[in-house]
Amino acid sequence: MDLINSGVTPIIEKDIGGMIEHAVKAGTLRATVSVKDAVLATDLSLICVGTPSQLNGNLDLSYVRRVCEEIGAAMRDKEGFHVVVARSTMLPGSMRNLVIPTLEQASGKTAGVDFGVCNNPEFLREGTAVYDYYHPPKTVIGETDSQAGQRLVDLYASLDAPMIRTTVEVAEMVKYADNNWHAVKVAFANEIGNICKAVGIDGHQVMDIFCQDTKLNLSAYYMKPGFAFGGSCLPKDVRALTYKARSMDLDLPLLNAVLPSNARQVQRAIEMVTSKGHRKVGVLGFAFKAGTDDLRESPMVDVIEHLIGKGFDLRLFDRNVNMAALTGANRDYILNHIPHISKLMVNSVEEVMAFADTVVIGNGAAEFKAAALNPRDGQCVVDYVRIADRTSGPAYDGICW
Repeated sequence: MDLINSGVTPIIEKDIGGMIEHAVKAGTLRATVSVKDAVLATDLSLICVGTPSQLNGNLDLSYVRRVCEEIGAAMRDKEGFHVVVARSTMLPGSMRNLVIPTLEQASGKTAGVDFGVCNNPEFLREGTAVYDYYHPPKTVIGETDSQAGQRLVDLYASLDAPMIRTTVEVAEMVKYADNNWHAVKVAFANEIGNICKAVGIDGHQVMDIFCQDTKLNLSAYYMKPGFAFGGSCLPKDVRALTYKARSMDLDLPLLNAVLPSNARQVQRAIEMVTSKGHRKVGVLGFAFKAGTDDLRESPMVDVIEHLIGKGFDLRLFDRNVNMAALTGANRDYILNHIPHISKLMVNSVEEVMAFADTVVIGNGAAEFKAAALNPRDGQCVVDYVRIADRTSGPAYDGICW
Protein backbone atom coordinates (compact mmCIF):
# COMPACT_ATOMS: atom_id res chain seq x y z
CA MET A 1 0.00 0.00 0.00
CA ASP A 2 2.73 2.48 0.98
CA LEU A 3 4.65 1.75 -2.22
CA ILE A 4 1.64 2.50 -4.42
CA ASN A 5 0.72 5.66 -2.51
CA SER A 6 4.27 6.89 -2.99
CA GLY A 7 3.98 6.24 -6.74
CA VAL A 8 6.14 3.11 -6.85
CA THR A 9 5.05 -0.15 -8.46
CA PRO A 10 5.02 -3.22 -6.16
CA ILE A 11 5.45 -5.64 -9.12
CA ILE A 12 7.66 -6.02 -12.16
CA GLU A 13 5.57 -5.44 -15.28
CA LYS A 14 6.43 -3.46 -18.39
CA ASP A 15 5.13 0.16 -18.31
CA ILE A 16 3.24 -0.27 -15.04
CA GLY A 17 5.69 1.80 -12.97
CA GLY A 18 5.22 4.98 -14.99
CA MET A 19 1.45 4.56 -15.01
CA ILE A 20 1.28 4.23 -11.22
CA GLU A 21 3.58 7.20 -10.71
CA HIS A 22 1.50 9.37 -13.05
CA ALA A 23 -1.86 8.31 -11.55
CA VAL A 24 -0.75 8.92 -7.97
CA LYS A 25 0.54 12.40 -8.86
CA ALA A 26 -2.73 13.16 -10.66
CA GLY A 27 -4.75 12.05 -7.64
CA THR A 28 -6.64 9.34 -9.52
CA LEU A 29 -5.07 6.37 -7.75
CA ARG A 30 -4.97 5.66 -4.03
CA ALA A 31 -4.30 2.39 -2.21
CA THR A 32 -6.07 1.39 0.99
CA VAL A 33 -6.40 -1.71 3.14
CA SER A 34 -9.97 -0.74 4.08
CA VAL A 35 -12.54 -2.36 1.81
CA LYS A 36 -15.23 -0.10 3.30
CA ASP A 37 -13.29 3.07 2.42
CA ALA A 38 -12.76 1.77 -1.12
CA VAL A 39 -16.41 0.89 -1.67
CA LEU A 40 -17.78 4.13 -0.22
CA ALA A 41 -15.41 6.23 -2.34
CA THR A 42 -16.13 4.52 -5.68
CA ASP A 43 -18.96 3.40 -7.96
CA LEU A 44 -17.49 0.09 -9.01
CA SER A 45 -15.40 -2.63 -7.35
CA LEU A 46 -13.19 -5.08 -9.27
CA ILE A 47 -12.48 -8.43 -7.61
CA CYS A 48 -9.00 -9.51 -8.73
CA VAL A 49 -7.98 -11.97 -6.02
CA GLY A 50 -6.32 -15.29 -6.77
CA THR A 51 -8.23 -18.54 -7.35
CA PRO A 52 -5.51 -21.17 -6.82
CA SER A 53 -5.86 -24.93 -7.16
CA GLN A 54 -6.64 -27.14 -4.20
CA LEU A 55 -4.67 -30.38 -3.79
CA ASN A 56 -7.37 -32.32 -5.68
CA GLY A 57 -7.35 -29.85 -8.57
CA ASN A 58 -10.57 -28.10 -7.59
CA LEU A 59 -10.70 -24.32 -7.46
CA ASP A 60 -10.04 -22.57 -4.15
CA LEU A 61 -12.56 -19.72 -3.88
CA SER A 62 -11.83 -18.82 -0.26
CA TYR A 63 -10.24 -15.49 -1.22
CA VAL A 64 -13.22 -14.63 -3.42
CA ARG A 65 -15.65 -15.48 -0.62
CA ARG A 66 -13.72 -13.35 1.88
CA VAL A 67 -13.57 -10.27 -0.32
CA CYS A 68 -17.27 -10.62 -1.21
CA GLU A 69 -18.10 -10.69 2.50
CA GLU A 70 -16.09 -7.50 2.98
CA ILE A 71 -17.56 -5.73 -0.05
CA GLY A 72 -21.08 -6.79 0.96
CA ALA A 73 -20.60 -5.47 4.49
CA ALA A 74 -19.38 -2.17 3.08
CA MET A 75 -22.36 -1.90 0.70
CA ARG A 76 -24.72 -2.26 3.66
CA ASP A 77 -23.84 1.33 4.64
CA LYS A 78 -23.74 2.74 1.13
CA GLU A 79 -26.48 4.59 -0.69
CA GLY A 80 -26.73 4.40 -4.45
CA PHE A 81 -26.16 1.62 -6.95
CA HIS A 82 -22.73 0.00 -6.56
CA VAL A 83 -21.42 -2.49 -9.14
CA VAL A 84 -19.27 -5.47 -8.15
CA VAL A 85 -17.23 -6.96 -10.99
CA ALA A 86 -15.46 -10.31 -10.72
CA ARG A 87 -12.26 -10.38 -12.77
CA SER A 88 -10.94 -13.45 -10.95
CA THR A 89 -11.08 -16.67 -12.97
CA MET A 90 -13.92 -18.84 -11.65
CA LEU A 91 -15.69 -21.95 -12.92
CA PRO A 92 -19.22 -21.62 -14.33
CA GLY A 93 -21.73 -21.39 -11.49
CA SER A 94 -19.37 -19.60 -9.10
CA MET A 95 -21.08 -16.25 -9.61
CA ARG A 96 -24.59 -17.59 -9.02
CA ASN A 97 -23.67 -20.03 -6.24
CA LEU A 98 -21.06 -18.08 -4.28
CA VAL A 99 -20.42 -14.48 -5.32
CA ILE A 100 -24.00 -13.24 -5.53
CA PRO A 101 -25.34 -15.08 -2.43
CA THR A 102 -22.35 -13.94 -0.36
CA LEU A 103 -22.77 -10.31 -1.44
CA GLU A 104 -26.52 -10.41 -0.76
CA GLN A 105 -26.13 -12.01 2.65
CA ALA A 106 -23.40 -9.61 3.77
CA SER A 107 -25.13 -6.49 2.44
CA GLY A 108 -28.75 -7.32 3.16
CA LYS A 109 -29.48 -6.13 -0.38
CA THR A 110 -30.62 -7.76 -3.62
CA ALA A 111 -28.41 -8.18 -6.67
CA GLY A 112 -29.82 -6.61 -9.80
CA VAL A 113 -32.01 -4.30 -7.73
CA ASP A 114 -29.93 -2.63 -5.03
CA PHE A 115 -26.52 -3.34 -6.54
CA GLY A 116 -25.12 -4.78 -9.74
CA VAL A 117 -22.93 -7.83 -10.37
CA CYS A 118 -20.88 -8.63 -13.47
CA ASN A 119 -18.26 -11.13 -14.53
CA ASN A 120 -15.54 -9.56 -16.65
CA PRO A 121 -12.75 -12.06 -17.48
CA GLU A 122 -9.33 -10.60 -18.20
CA PHE A 123 -7.18 -11.63 -21.15
CA LEU A 124 -3.81 -10.32 -20.02
CA ARG A 125 -0.41 -11.99 -20.34
CA GLU A 126 2.29 -11.46 -17.76
CA GLY A 127 5.01 -9.24 -19.19
CA THR A 128 2.67 -7.60 -21.72
CA ALA A 129 -0.33 -6.89 -19.47
CA VAL A 130 -0.45 -3.14 -20.14
CA TYR A 131 -0.29 -3.61 -23.90
CA ASP A 132 -2.90 -6.37 -23.71
CA TYR A 133 -5.24 -4.16 -21.69
CA TYR A 134 -5.19 -1.41 -24.31
CA HIS A 135 -5.29 -3.86 -27.24
CA PRO A 136 -7.65 -6.64 -26.11
CA PRO A 137 -8.88 -9.34 -28.49
CA LYS A 138 -12.37 -8.84 -27.03
CA THR A 139 -14.13 -7.40 -24.02
CA VAL A 140 -16.56 -9.83 -22.40
CA ILE A 141 -19.15 -8.63 -19.91
CA GLY A 142 -21.32 -11.18 -18.16
CA GLU A 143 -24.10 -9.19 -16.54
CA THR A 144 -26.95 -9.87 -14.15
CA ASP A 145 -28.69 -6.64 -15.12
CA SER A 146 -28.31 -4.10 -17.91
CA GLN A 147 -27.52 -1.18 -15.60
CA ALA A 148 -24.46 -2.93 -14.19
CA GLY A 149 -23.40 -4.07 -17.65
CA GLN A 150 -23.63 -0.53 -19.00
CA ARG A 151 -21.28 0.73 -16.27
CA LEU A 152 -18.63 -1.64 -17.61
CA VAL A 153 -19.37 -0.74 -21.21
CA ASP A 154 -18.73 2.90 -20.30
CA LEU A 155 -15.50 1.95 -18.50
CA TYR A 156 -14.11 0.27 -21.64
CA ALA A 157 -15.57 2.74 -24.15
CA SER A 158 -12.14 3.95 -25.31
CA LEU A 159 -10.85 0.47 -26.17
CA ASP A 160 -10.98 -0.69 -29.78
CA ALA A 161 -12.22 -4.25 -29.39
CA PRO A 162 -15.42 -6.26 -29.87
CA MET A 163 -17.77 -5.62 -26.94
CA ILE A 164 -19.67 -8.78 -25.97
CA ARG A 165 -22.47 -8.65 -23.39
CA THR A 166 -23.71 -12.03 -22.24
CA THR A 167 -24.72 -14.01 -19.14
CA VAL A 168 -22.36 -14.43 -16.21
CA GLU A 169 -22.18 -18.20 -16.83
CA VAL A 170 -21.06 -17.76 -20.43
CA ALA A 171 -18.49 -15.16 -19.37
CA GLU A 172 -17.12 -17.51 -16.72
CA MET A 173 -16.75 -20.34 -19.24
CA VAL A 174 -15.19 -18.18 -21.96
CA LYS A 175 -12.11 -17.64 -19.81
CA TYR A 176 -11.66 -21.39 -19.32
CA ALA A 177 -12.23 -22.06 -23.01
CA ASP A 178 -9.53 -19.50 -23.83
CA ASN A 179 -6.94 -20.79 -21.37
CA ASN A 180 -7.51 -24.46 -22.12
CA TRP A 181 -7.28 -23.75 -25.86
CA HIS A 182 -3.98 -21.96 -25.32
CA ALA A 183 -2.73 -24.96 -23.34
CA VAL A 184 -3.87 -27.34 -26.10
CA LYS A 185 -2.06 -25.23 -28.72
CA VAL A 186 1.21 -25.38 -26.78
CA ALA A 187 0.90 -29.13 -26.28
CA PHE A 188 -0.06 -29.68 -29.94
CA ALA A 189 2.87 -27.64 -31.24
CA ASN A 190 5.26 -29.49 -28.94
CA GLU A 191 4.00 -32.92 -30.01
CA ILE A 192 4.26 -32.00 -33.69
CA GLY A 193 7.74 -30.66 -32.97
CA ASN A 194 8.76 -33.88 -31.23
CA ILE A 195 7.68 -35.95 -34.26
CA CYS A 196 9.46 -33.55 -36.60
CA LYS A 197 12.73 -33.82 -34.73
CA ALA A 198 12.48 -37.61 -34.61
CA VAL A 199 12.21 -37.76 -38.42
CA GLY A 200 14.83 -35.08 -39.05
CA ILE A 201 12.54 -32.13 -39.86
CA ASP A 202 12.68 -28.60 -38.39
CA GLY A 203 9.45 -28.31 -36.40
CA HIS A 204 9.56 -24.52 -36.52
CA GLN A 205 9.49 -24.57 -40.32
CA VAL A 206 6.47 -26.88 -40.27
CA MET A 207 4.54 -24.75 -37.77
CA ASP A 208 5.50 -21.49 -39.48
CA ILE A 209 3.80 -22.80 -42.62
CA PHE A 210 0.92 -24.20 -40.56
CA CYS A 211 0.27 -20.78 -39.02
CA GLN A 212 0.08 -19.05 -42.40
CA ASP A 213 -3.26 -20.76 -42.97
CA THR A 214 -5.79 -18.40 -41.36
CA LYS A 215 -8.74 -19.81 -43.30
CA LEU A 216 -8.76 -23.24 -41.65
CA ASN A 217 -5.91 -23.72 -39.17
CA LEU A 218 -6.04 -20.43 -37.23
CA SER A 219 -9.68 -19.53 -37.64
CA ALA A 220 -13.17 -20.22 -36.36
CA TYR A 221 -13.47 -23.20 -38.70
CA TYR A 222 -13.86 -26.55 -36.89
CA MET A 223 -14.44 -24.64 -33.62
CA LYS A 224 -18.19 -25.17 -33.14
CA PRO A 225 -19.17 -27.85 -30.61
CA GLY A 226 -21.15 -30.66 -32.18
CA PHE A 227 -20.84 -34.18 -33.50
CA ALA A 228 -17.74 -36.30 -34.11
CA PHE A 229 -15.48 -35.86 -37.10
CA GLY A 230 -15.33 -38.45 -39.87
CA GLY A 231 -14.57 -38.77 -43.56
CA SER A 232 -11.69 -40.11 -45.57
CA CYS A 233 -8.93 -37.85 -44.18
CA LEU A 234 -9.04 -36.95 -40.50
CA PRO A 235 -9.43 -40.38 -38.88
CA LYS A 236 -6.84 -42.13 -41.05
CA ASP A 237 -4.30 -39.31 -40.78
CA VAL A 238 -4.52 -39.16 -36.99
CA ARG A 239 -4.04 -42.94 -36.93
CA ALA A 240 -1.06 -42.77 -39.28
CA LEU A 241 0.74 -40.04 -37.36
CA THR A 242 0.21 -41.59 -33.93
CA TYR A 243 1.32 -44.99 -35.30
CA LYS A 244 4.47 -43.38 -36.69
CA ALA A 245 5.15 -41.80 -33.29
CA ARG A 246 4.71 -45.11 -31.48
CA SER A 247 7.09 -46.78 -33.93
CA MET A 248 9.72 -44.25 -32.83
CA ASP A 249 8.90 -44.71 -29.13
CA LEU A 250 7.41 -41.21 -28.86
CA ASP A 251 4.67 -40.68 -26.29
CA LEU A 252 2.12 -38.15 -27.58
CA PRO A 253 -0.66 -37.95 -24.99
CA LEU A 254 -2.60 -35.20 -26.75
CA LEU A 255 -2.66 -36.68 -30.25
CA ASN A 256 -3.18 -40.19 -28.85
CA ALA A 257 -6.33 -38.91 -27.11
CA VAL A 258 -7.92 -37.45 -30.25
CA LEU A 259 -9.54 -40.61 -31.63
CA PRO A 260 -10.75 -41.87 -28.21
CA SER A 261 -12.26 -38.42 -27.59
CA ASN A 262 -13.99 -38.56 -30.98
CA ALA A 263 -15.32 -42.05 -30.23
CA ARG A 264 -16.70 -40.80 -26.92
CA GLN A 265 -18.66 -38.12 -28.76
CA VAL A 266 -20.20 -40.83 -30.95
CA GLN A 267 -21.17 -42.76 -27.82
CA ARG A 268 -22.68 -39.61 -26.33
CA ALA A 269 -24.70 -39.14 -29.53
CA ILE A 270 -26.00 -42.72 -29.30
CA GLU A 271 -26.98 -42.27 -25.66
CA MET A 272 -28.96 -39.15 -26.54
CA VAL A 273 -31.15 -41.25 -28.85
CA THR A 274 -31.53 -44.32 -26.63
CA SER A 275 -32.43 -42.19 -23.62
CA LYS A 276 -35.58 -40.86 -25.32
CA GLY A 277 -37.31 -44.22 -24.91
CA HIS A 278 -38.64 -44.39 -28.48
CA ARG A 279 -38.12 -47.47 -30.65
CA LYS A 280 -38.94 -45.74 -33.95
CA VAL A 281 -36.00 -43.58 -34.97
CA GLY A 282 -35.57 -41.52 -38.12
CA VAL A 283 -32.22 -40.22 -39.36
CA LEU A 284 -31.96 -37.17 -41.61
CA GLY A 285 -28.48 -37.03 -43.12
CA PHE A 286 -25.87 -39.73 -42.62
CA ALA A 287 -23.03 -38.82 -44.97
CA PHE A 288 -20.24 -37.46 -42.79
CA LYS A 289 -21.21 -33.90 -43.74
CA ALA A 290 -23.79 -32.10 -45.84
CA GLY A 291 -23.17 -31.74 -49.56
CA THR A 292 -21.37 -35.06 -49.98
CA ASP A 293 -22.26 -38.72 -50.51
CA ASP A 294 -19.14 -39.90 -48.69
CA LEU A 295 -19.91 -42.55 -46.06
CA ARG A 296 -16.29 -43.50 -45.38
CA GLU A 297 -15.80 -43.41 -41.64
CA SER A 298 -19.01 -41.45 -41.21
CA PRO A 299 -19.75 -41.37 -37.47
CA MET A 300 -23.46 -41.41 -38.36
CA VAL A 301 -22.98 -44.90 -39.81
CA ASP A 302 -21.62 -45.96 -36.41
CA VAL A 303 -24.69 -44.50 -34.70
CA ILE A 304 -27.05 -46.22 -37.15
CA GLU A 305 -25.35 -49.60 -36.85
CA HIS A 306 -25.41 -49.42 -33.06
CA LEU A 307 -29.13 -48.60 -33.03
CA ILE A 308 -29.85 -51.44 -35.45
CA GLY A 309 -27.91 -53.80 -33.21
CA LYS A 310 -29.96 -52.70 -30.20
CA GLY A 311 -33.21 -53.48 -31.99
CA PHE A 312 -34.38 -49.98 -32.89
CA ASP A 313 -36.62 -49.60 -35.94
CA LEU A 314 -35.02 -47.05 -38.30
CA ARG A 315 -35.79 -45.06 -41.41
CA LEU A 316 -33.02 -43.06 -43.10
CA PHE A 317 -32.93 -40.25 -45.60
CA ASP A 318 -30.03 -38.44 -47.21
CA ARG A 319 -30.60 -37.13 -50.72
CA ASN A 320 -26.94 -37.40 -51.70
CA VAL A 321 -26.57 -40.93 -50.37
CA ASN A 322 -29.76 -42.03 -52.14
CA MET A 323 -28.32 -40.77 -55.42
CA ALA A 324 -24.99 -42.46 -54.71
CA ALA A 325 -26.76 -45.77 -54.17
CA LEU A 326 -27.99 -45.51 -57.76
CA THR A 327 -25.08 -43.98 -59.66
CA GLY A 328 -22.37 -42.57 -57.40
CA ALA A 329 -18.85 -43.64 -56.54
CA ASN A 330 -20.08 -44.99 -53.19
CA ARG A 331 -22.56 -47.38 -54.82
CA ASP A 332 -20.46 -50.48 -54.12
CA TYR A 333 -19.82 -49.44 -50.53
CA ILE A 334 -23.49 -48.70 -49.85
CA LEU A 335 -24.93 -51.79 -51.48
CA ASN A 336 -22.23 -54.32 -50.57
CA HIS A 337 -20.60 -53.14 -47.35
CA ILE A 338 -23.60 -51.70 -45.55
CA PRO A 339 -26.61 -53.38 -47.22
CA HIS A 340 -28.44 -53.54 -43.90
CA ILE A 341 -28.37 -49.74 -43.91
CA SER A 342 -29.27 -49.29 -47.56
CA LYS A 343 -32.45 -51.31 -47.02
CA LEU A 344 -33.66 -48.74 -44.47
CA MET A 345 -33.34 -45.74 -46.76
CA VAL A 346 -36.52 -43.91 -47.78
CA ASN A 347 -37.14 -41.29 -50.43
CA SER A 348 -38.11 -38.15 -48.52
CA VAL A 349 -37.88 -36.15 -45.33
CA GLU A 350 -41.64 -36.50 -45.00
CA GLU A 351 -41.43 -40.29 -44.83
CA VAL A 352 -38.94 -40.09 -41.99
CA MET A 353 -40.99 -37.51 -40.08
CA ALA A 354 -44.20 -39.52 -40.44
CA PHE A 355 -42.53 -42.70 -39.19
CA ALA A 356 -40.21 -41.64 -36.35
CA ASP A 357 -40.87 -40.74 -32.74
CA THR A 358 -37.25 -39.62 -32.37
CA VAL A 359 -35.71 -37.77 -35.33
CA VAL A 360 -31.92 -37.44 -35.56
CA ILE A 361 -30.40 -34.57 -37.54
CA GLY A 362 -27.12 -36.07 -38.73
CA ASN A 363 -25.76 -33.34 -41.00
CA GLY A 364 -26.52 -29.77 -41.92
CA ALA A 365 -28.40 -30.13 -45.21
CA ALA A 366 -30.74 -27.14 -45.41
CA GLU A 367 -33.79 -29.25 -46.18
CA PHE A 368 -33.68 -30.72 -42.66
CA LYS A 369 -34.15 -27.39 -40.88
CA ALA A 370 -37.93 -27.32 -41.11
CA ALA A 371 -38.08 -30.78 -39.56
CA ALA A 372 -36.01 -29.65 -36.59
CA LEU A 373 -38.22 -26.62 -36.07
CA ASN A 374 -41.59 -28.34 -36.48
CA PRO A 375 -41.76 -31.76 -34.79
CA ARG A 376 -45.25 -33.18 -34.34
CA ASP A 377 -46.72 -33.65 -30.88
CA GLY A 378 -44.81 -36.26 -28.91
CA GLN A 379 -41.92 -36.29 -31.37
CA CYS A 380 -38.39 -35.50 -30.21
CA VAL A 381 -35.61 -34.06 -32.36
CA VAL A 382 -31.98 -34.90 -31.53
CA ASP A 383 -29.75 -32.42 -33.32
CA TYR A 384 -26.05 -33.18 -33.82
CA VAL A 385 -25.25 -30.11 -35.95
CA ARG A 386 -27.39 -27.23 -34.60
CA ILE A 387 -29.25 -26.93 -37.85
CA ALA A 388 -31.78 -24.81 -35.95
CA ASP A 389 -30.90 -22.18 -33.37
CA ARG A 390 -32.95 -23.68 -30.56
CA THR A 391 -32.47 -24.32 -26.88
CA SER A 392 -32.68 -27.89 -25.64
CA GLY A 393 -36.02 -28.92 -24.13
CA PRO A 394 -38.51 -31.82 -24.14
CA ALA A 395 -39.04 -31.75 -27.91
CA TYR A 396 -35.54 -30.75 -29.00
CA ASP A 397 -32.14 -31.88 -27.74
CA GLY A 398 -28.84 -30.45 -29.01
CA ILE A 399 -25.67 -32.45 -28.48
CA CYS A 400 -23.63 -29.57 -27.02
CA TRP A 401 -26.23 -26.88 -26.36
